[in-house]
Amino acid sequence: MNRQGPLDVGEEEGARLLTAAVDLVVQHAKEVADGPVAPHEPGTAWLREWLAGQDFEVARAPGEAMPEVMEALGRWGVHTTHPRYFGLFNPTPTWWGVAGELIAAAVNPQLAAYSHAPAAVEMERHVLRFMAGRLGLPATTEGAFTVGGAEANLTAVVVALTRAFATYPEQGLSGLPGRPVLYASAESHLAWLKIAHMTGLGRDAVRLVPSDSAHRMDLARLHEMHAADVAAGLRPFLLVGTAGTTAGGALDPLPELAARAREWELHFHVDAAWAGAVALSDTLRPLLTGIEAADSVTIDAHKWLSAPMGAGMFLTQHPAALLQSFHATTSYMPAETEDAPDPYATSVQWSRRFAGLKVFLALAIAGRPAYAEQLERDVHLGELLARRLSEDGWSRINDTPLPVICVAAPEAETGGHESSAGWHAAVADHVVSSGAAWLSTVLLAGRPALRLCITSHRTSPADIEAVVTALAEARKMTPIPTAKGHGR
Repeated sequence: MNRQGPLDVGEEEGARLLTAAVDLVVQHAKEVADGPVAPHEPGTAWLREWLAGQDFEVARAPGEAMPEVMEALGRWGVHTTHPRYFGLFNPTPTWWGVAGELIAAAVNPQLAAYSHAPAAVEMERHVLRFMAGRLGLPATTEGAFTVGGAEANLTAVVVALTRAFATYPEQGLSGLPGRPVLYASAESHLAWLKIAHMTGLGRDAVRLVPSDSAHRMDLARLHEMHAADVAAGLRPFLLVGTAGTTAGGALDPLPELAARAREWELHFHVDAAWAGAVALSDTLRPLLTGIEAADSVTIDAHKWLSAPMGAGMFLTQHPAALLQSFHATTSYMPAETEDAPDPYATSVQWSRRFAGLKVFLALAIAGRPAYAEQLERDVHLGELLARRLSEDGWSRINDTPLPVICVAAPEAETGGHESSAGWHAAVADHVVSSGAAWLSTVLLAGRPALRLCITSHRTSPADIEAVVTALAEARKMTPIPTAKGHGR
């Protein structure tokens, strides 16, 4: 009697399918560096025409369907795995991380309840505790893997509210004695606005503190804003420091922020989604001084730890507040395991995949020293890039030891802000459309510039020279307009 269902093709066919997928993936990895980093255009018309033929009513051979998918992905998308992708913290994933994704997908453990996946849960907790130790957080630190930094930061807000207001867990915002507000740098990732919207705080509850000349949170302005809010009867509850801002890689003054948070009795959270990775390097770890005093921390392994998307991490020194924030009991969930909290009761998510395996495997196989060497190499490449651009006449406008380089062309700034913004955008478009590299424009403290970040562990000095050359060519090819009222 044949018990095989319509979706069960058997192990032999499964092996052939996965082998074919691996061949496609390896071929892509071999070829990606030789092609353009980005397409000339989005390809929307081509994609919609192709998809119109995918009605899902007729079965197709894997040998037809999978190569078509890879072709679409290869032709129509920015290749974050390209060594000349100098973009937005999207890395080239390690092969260990890719293997971890495959194993996690195949075994498919359900991480809602500890009793369903004790091995998976313990591996994730081991990684989280390892990262906490490298950050200098206490051994009692707990946390969770998240889909990314936004979810981790959302978790921080909920935990901070739970710690600050005894009535919040049961009565929510309506039971509070005043309107809560939080503080973050104007250069911070503005997921805080979305989080304030989702939690009911309202976007006006996010106090964006202006930055100083180094694009770090201005402590004097923070004092002024906090004093004004308290005088107005508002209820500050959270202070956020950013370790590695998205635009310019700035490191907020974490020790001073930790001291202010203690003085004002605020929850101190550090968004180290990108730069938290440097905790793995003994040489670079001092850049994070002060993070050990944080009540909670966000790190994204899918940024500078080169894990496949998505692998955010939330860590907190207050496991009781974390449990109070998300604990729930139902008759249909398995009984709790002693000394091992269920992940669904300590995180935003309920059902959850084994996101931490790709990080565990990479650390276990490569080892921390290899990560430290890579991080330090990236920093040196950033220094090389900054030096070469300076030699080519670009002015660096950000101040960070991390490999985010923001530069402006002095000749383009003489015509005014609007003219400068348009010119820098045109230069970036020229480079991207040529396929030579991917970079972005940025407004840093309102000043238009080009932004380049070392994100791929495959980036080499030759790639640095290639993007410098591409920028020089684009600079020559892009005329500088004269804005109204600004003669040349």
